[in-house]
Amino acid sequence: MSVTPLSLPGTRGRLTHNAPLAPRAWFRSGGPAEALFTPEDADDLAAALRALPRGTPVTLLGACSNVIIRDGGIAGLVIRLARGFSGIDVEADGIVAGAAALDMTLAEHAAAAGLDGLSFLAGIPGSVGGAVVMNAGAYGSDTAAVLDWAEIMLPDGSIRRLDNAALGFSYRHSALPDGAIVLRARFRARKGDPDVIRTHIADIRAARDASQPTRSRTGGSTFANPDGHKAWELIDAAGCRGLRIGDAQVSEKHCNFLLNLGAATSAQLEDLGETVRARVKARSGVALRWEIKRLGNPA
Repeated sequence: MSVTPLSLPGTRGRLTHNAPLAPRAWFRSGGPAEALFTPEDADDLAAALRALPRGTPVTLLGACSNVIIRDGGIAGLVIRLARGFSGIDVEADGIVAGAAALDMTLAEHAAAAGLDGLSFLAGIPGSVGGAVVMNAGAYGSDTAAVLDWAEIMLPDGSIRRLDNAALGFSYRHSALPDGAIVLRARFRARKGDPDVIRTHIADIRAARDASQPTRSRTGGSTFANPDGHKAWELIDAAGCRGLRIGDAQVSEKHCNFLLNLGAATSAQLEDLGETVRARVKARSGVALRWEIKRLGNPA
């Protein structure tokens, strides 16, 4: 990390140096951000990007639900989108939501408005920006199936709107330009019965609570499902259910989830994931791909 504290002249948001990130991460582990900036709005975000010294690394954090922040922390500028990027506007046949809006909140707004087709978002523990970046999906649908467009900011502070095709969606992936930051997105929906939609959301919540360790320190699905396989079945067949390294454990309830039982370091969580990958590869020949993003530097 640099010796001279980073400054962002001309910005209005909050800039904090050596900012702890573990309390924000769902795993509750990891080192600090060299500098953490929370912009007020899109104009403020653009001003920050333009004020950055050339070559400064930039990392965007959303809900921190699907990341391992390494123990050495994150160098450069970490940007966290908050209140100024969480608006939700309901339209006749869809919803426009800010990148910081939670997927669950979007699903609930859709239900209240009698808009069907977005209930699956209630089963995704993250934010709209992350859903676009990762083409998040669950319970029979994904972001690519319902997204009309996403508004993004490029590293020079300019804004572009990309339609669904331009985002190049594939399984748990989108082809955003390098360094792009999702600002907001539009999701299309169809008219439906609000009570039926609310019941569907309740069923999704119940199914998720029954099958996943939702009340634990976890990061969601650890590995993407390989073609023709389910990651959890491969992990279970390799004998990894309940496997531990220190306080890092493969969930016994759903073995595609890693848990922090209390004092696990990010290094232990990542080592455990790599151990699982090695055992699955040795038994089945299948190479699991990390779905969780691993950010920052080792301790």
